[in-house]
Amino acid sequence: MIATIIGVYTLVIFIRLYVSVMQIGYINQIKRKGAVLMGEKEYLDAANYAVAKEKLGMVETFVEYGLFLMWMGGMMGWLDSSLAAQSPTTQMIGAVMGLLLINGLVTLPFGWISKFKIDAQYGFNRSSTAQFIKDTLISTLLMLVIGSLIVWVIGMIISSSTLWWLWSFAFIFAVVIAINMFFPTIRALFFDKVTPLENGDLREKIEELMAKTGFVSSGVFVSDASKRDARLNAYFGGLGKTKRVVLFDTLIQKLSPNELIAVLGHELGHYAHGDLYKNIAMVGVMLFGMFALFGNLPETLYMELGVAQSPQIVMMLFILLLPIVSFIMMPLMGMMSRHNEYEADRRGAELGGAEYLVNALKKLVAENKSFPLSHPLYRFFHTTHPPVVDRLRALGYDIHIHADEGYADPCPND
Repeated sequence: MIATIIGVYTLVIFIRLYVSVMQIGYINQIKRKGAVLMGEKEYLDAANYAVAKEKLGMVETFVEYGLFLMWMGGMMGWLDSSLAAQSPTTQMIGAVMGLLLINGLVTLPFGWISKFKIDAQYGFNRSSTAQFIKDTLISTLLMLVIGSLIVWVIGMIISSSTLWWLWSFAFIFAVVIAINMFFPTIRALFFDKVTPLENGDLREKIEELMAKTGFVSSGVFVSDASKRDARLNAYFGGLGKTKRVVLFDTLIQKLSPNELIAVLGHELGHYAHGDLYKNIAMVGVMLFGMFALFGNLPETLYMELGVAQSPQIVMMLFILLLPIVSFIMMPLMGMMSRHNEYEADRRGAELGGAEYLVNALKKLVAENKSFPLSHPLYRFFHTTHPPVVDRLRALGYDIHIHADEGYADPCPND
């Protein structure tokens, strides 16, 4: 059984690495065939930035694979037994959170390299080392507090019911919904400073837009995201009465009010089509499948691992095997997401004007150094948004890329 699991995990790793190699080769080839949507220098910078991030991701994938083999090869049992002198609850929480902490510590340097080497080289990073350490400590503390509570509850469920996997799924799904509901508040409380958007023409336009679509929120806010990063972004967060509109200050600086309204119209399109609820439902389906599968693993697996079928070992296996299921689900979720993006673009064009949405997308691509083209395999496995060139075509923008230049038009409804 162990050999089968390791074999499947190895296959997943091989596919991930193969897709990355194909993406890197594709970008390095097509970047020499003429700039698309950007000036020549900006286009090359975007290409080189994408390649650098992909190469770093490949190294991290190797490290994650090594960690998986170590955990399955005995480190899981070692960590659990090293806490045997503690109370059962302490042992359970310590083992599961210990796995997460060790994995987080080993992969932490990749986050630092990404931010302070690659992002800094291409003009994105504005964060200091002190800010990075502070953010990491806060994230870790939140993970320990919230994670320990979740582990404790699931441990109680496992110990009290033969259908523990079903009740655990219901609990985790409720946690997912709660996170979506309170994410903007938590982010504003611990990470970004958000302030209400000042009264003026932009605020009036946004409130007009929301009134037109029937979107009720707890307010329109501006995030001081520029203290960490130069990229442009905005999001609608929360559920029910916690919904709010958050604009990055960088977005306000770079987009005109009309372009900003078109972008927000796109986001309102997601709400109009219930995309957030569809995504939550998809996550629910994935979680149900995972709990049903991992909750009924044969006892022989635990015997082969040399560990007891205790709540903490069950949860540790769940965490370790999670990448397999998520990798299988990614293409399906990606196809649905890409379809939803086209629909949201149509709504954004209706609400804010197609020409303004086109201009906003072009600015976002240039400012965020988002390379506009990608290998078909990479799109299939990783992208949640259609290629920007196809989004622009769907909005009526005249852009053409010849197939002999290394890019074939995908189906607009993929």
